[in-house]
Amino acid sequence: MPNAANTTIDLMADCLEGLRVVDLSRNLPGPFATRLLADLGADIVKIEPENGDPARALGGLFEALNHGKTTEKVNFRDPAGIQAIKDHLKDADVMLDSFRPGVLKGMGLDAETLHALNPKLVIVSILGYGAAASTDASVAINHDWADKAGHDINFMAMSGVLDQLKTAKGEQAMPNMQFADLAGGSDTAVIALLAAMFAAQRTGKGRHIAISMTHSLYNHMVMPKVTGDLVKSFSGTNPPPQHDFLGGLLPCYRLYKTSDDRYIAVGSLELKFWQGLCEVLGLPELKNKHWQLGVMPNMPDSKEAAKQVKETFASQPLSHWTEAFAAADVCVTPVLTLEEAKAHPLFAHQDSHQTTPGWKVISSVG
Repeated sequence: MPNAANTTIDLMADCLEGLRVVDLSRNLPGPFATRLLADLGADIVKIEPENGDPARALGGLFEALNHGKTTEKVNFRDPAGIQAIKDHLKDADVMLDSFRPGVLKGMGLDAETLHALNPKLVIVSILGYGAAASTDASVAINHDWADKAGHDINFMAMSGVLDQLKTAKGEQAMPNMQFADLAGGSDTAVIALLAAMFAAQRTGKGRHIAISMTHSLYNHMVMPKVTGDLVKSFSGTNPPPQHDFLGGLLPCYRLYKTSDDRYIAVGSLELKFWQGLCEVLGLPELKNKHWQLGVMPNMPDSKEAAKQVKETFASQPLSHWTEAFAAADVCVTPVLTLEEAKAHPLFAHQDSHQTTPGWKVISSVG
């Protein structure tokens, strides 16, 4: 009898059955993208240079990114190796790479050559700073960053995202999550790839898509752009990230320290959740001190509410507040360590390499 997790896998694992992908990428962004495709049933051939993908040196990372794929090694500088890649591409639907602009052409794997070989082929190139040119005449590209080297921290820095990650004191935070690689690279690449495949099936014509991790991250900053303007409208100044509307300015949406130097995450953004929070904390006098009732963060009542909530959370350890809010559906959660998250029932099945990454079929026909 399959368990619930395996049932979910079985219901999703045939979604991309028959999709043939040749993966020339390395490290994190491209391999994670094709791992998602493999989890959905796509046939992935990962072609590495003779010295292997650098991710192999990081032990379990390579397995986490490349399970469910067929792997081969070729000499990328040898015509025989390039021909081996072309042989795969003759019948492939997609080729994905993470080389800098111009590298594919130098290898003899440029779009013009490959589309002569396979007109329906969708080529997806994950780039750091984008392409050097565009076939769209309405897009004026006037930067010289296309050929520059970079890693996740550089793409985050240039997009403005890294500057948004500040401590409460305004100091720059150093994340250990690769936001550009995953959100800007992998997720964006998968969406573009599937959209282009849908078009190719209808038209019989492939295309070459350039994914810029830096530009994709910049486009992800929808909320900071909007909320920054919102704060400026009532305070008169552009807020630093740690004092943005959702960056710690609102009493109902911020992190609070507990007596054991842990943190509780309060996301009680709507009035009903804030009022429920106040009930649990024993602070009913704060119920109407909320932004939806016109109490903006720059007002004394809002500042006083934040002070009282801060002092209340600081009076007890995290375990106390976790238990206190367990039965209250008011968007309040403990800030878990990675080890605590691994052990939590919410993620009990997640680290199996067979587990799909966050989706679940509720029902299916038949």
